Amino acid sequence: MDSLAATALPDLWDRLTGTQSDPDLWVVLATMVAALAVVVPHTLWRIARNAITIAHEGGHGLVALLTGRQLTGIRLHSDTSGLTVSRGKPYGLGMILTAAAGYTAPPLLGLGGAALLAAGRITLLLWIATALLVAMLVMIRNAYGALTVLLTGGTFVLVSWLTGPQVQAAFAYAVVWFLLLGGVRPAFELQAKRSRGGAGDSDADQLARLTHAPAALWLFLFHAVSLCSLMGGGRWLLGL
Repeated sequence: MDSLAATALPDLWDRLTGTQSDPDLWVVLATMVAALAVVVPHTLWRIARNAITIAHEGGHGLVALLTGRQLTGIRLHSDTSGLTVSRGKPYGLGMILTAAAGYTAPPLLGLGGAALLAAGRITLLLWIATALLVAMLVMIRNAYGALTVLLTGGTFVLVSWLTGPQVQAAFAYAVVWFLLLGGVRPAFELQAKRSRGGAGDSDADQLARLTHAPAALWLFLFHAVSLCSLMGGGRWLLGL
């Protein structure tokens, strides 16, 4: 048993820290098209948006912790909305960064994932994503949210352990494309809701109250981050 562990642990470390071969260009393009096919049609997006909500609320939670706030819980709802609750001063830089992290988290995660894939770190990407989902599961405070995170995390575990390098590469590229492309749409949806007089307590409106800068300026920031991440991450994924 000791000899098995002594052999397995170095092999596992080598897999995590080593590089894997890039997939063929047609695989990269096919995963991009697949991600687009999920993000653009309303019916599929209505389901897939749950994954973007996980990244959105996870962004709020992570930045809350990094800025010294006390994270008390995260809820994910079946209408693809979510709520992250943290304790601390209701004003100041920590609160501003926490509020700004939601809409910017999915595209920035996609950008970071694209950087890892460009460096050939496919296995490392899958394991980091799994670890983040496990950490988030601890803070989930409702059944639907727990089920959503469990299913998402379980998918990453199954792909990481039970599939070969080619399937792992295709899955990793599809996930990163989805974060990059899916990270663009929510800001446009928020802008459309606000133009109809809805979403009065959105992240942009909370940021406007915290900073006395107009909500439109924060919407512009959300658009800028998502579109720049898509352009930069897309270039990395395509090897340009």
